Amino acid sequence: MSETTGASYASAGVDIEAGDRAVELMKEWVKKTQRPEVLGGLGGFAGLFDASALKRYERPLLASATDGVGTKVDIARQMGVYDTIGHDLVAMVMDDIVVCGAEPLFMTDYICVGKVHPERVAAIVKGIAEGCVLAGCALVGGETAEHPGLLGPDDFDVAGAGTGVVEHDRLLGPDRIRTGDAVIAMASSGLHSNGYSLVRHVVFDRAGMRLDQQVEELGRTLGEELLEPTRIYSLDCLALTRTTEVHAYSHITGGGLAANLARVVPDGLHATVDRSTWTPGAIFDLVGTAGRVERLELEKTLNMGVGMMAVVPAESVDAALTTLADRGLDAWVAGEITERGDKPSGAELVGDYAR
Repeated sequence: MSETTGASYASAGVDIEAGDRAVELMKEWVKKTQRPEVLGGLGGFAGLFDASALKRYERPLLASATDGVGTKVDIARQMGVYDTIGHDLVAMVMDDIVVCGAEPLFMTDYICVGKVHPERVAAIVKGIAEGCVLAGCALVGGETAEHPGLLGPDDFDVAGAGTGVVEHDRLLGPDRIRTGDAVIAMASSGLHSNGYSLVRHVVFDRAGMRLDQQVEELGRTLGEELLEPTRIYSLDCLALTRTTEVHAYSHITGGGLAANLARVVPDGLHATVDRSTWTPGAIFDLVGTAGRVERLELEKTLNMGVGMMAVVPAESVDAALTTLADRGLDAWVAGEITERGDKPSGAELVGDYAR
């Protein structure tokens, strides 16, 4: 560029027209997430949600959460597959919200890219929109930011925030849990969106594997396994609270099963989860074996095949398992709540995994 030529946003690496094109491409997907409470369309400065819909609540509590999908985005980038990572984002946000018994209402997203490729951004939003449909919430807005010089042309990251609502007297959590309650495990779809820094280190740096490598024990390529979307449990959990009594949920994310379950166990009580009640998927064994990762390290990093847990009264177990089975979700009784006694923590895993 000549020294006499004036600088511009485009010369700095930001393409406003590409951003506008991306918005046009994503509109059809966002429209599919609309709920009757949503006002206006995509393109405003703020998303609008008609709060008068909350008048049917006696004492509505708004629940909010925000999250991202971590270094799993690098797998999507390497594979050139962008329309599934949005499922992960919605799951990480809305499944946190449903833990307290809240109904997901709406979500916003933030997509940061090194360079706007309109079709790529639209594909990411398509995945987010599809995830919102699976969670029962609306996608009311978002932001796409172009950061040339900070991110490479193909680099990107995603984050989101969501809001839900629950009636005060239906709020779930530690206060409801009692001795004798059963702990029900709900199967994960795979790694979900946690622990990818460990997983990537193991499969790439330690094992020298490739994303296009066919892995017999997985029944598909490594890349396909690693990009498997996080299961969205929101509507399953809401169905469960409608059909039977539920005392608490625990979303198994960073920190693993025991640490996340302990977050909803009240002082004085203890959750014991029996490993022998399930067999973790092959990907967990692959990571453990290839990286010589100790079991306890795996368990505090990965979900080990369980993405959500429900704590229910013993008399609600049959109804809960029937509801989840009717919804096509693999679930089983994995443990129980007892007096804590001299146990050092609120939850623990015992026994060995079934083979």
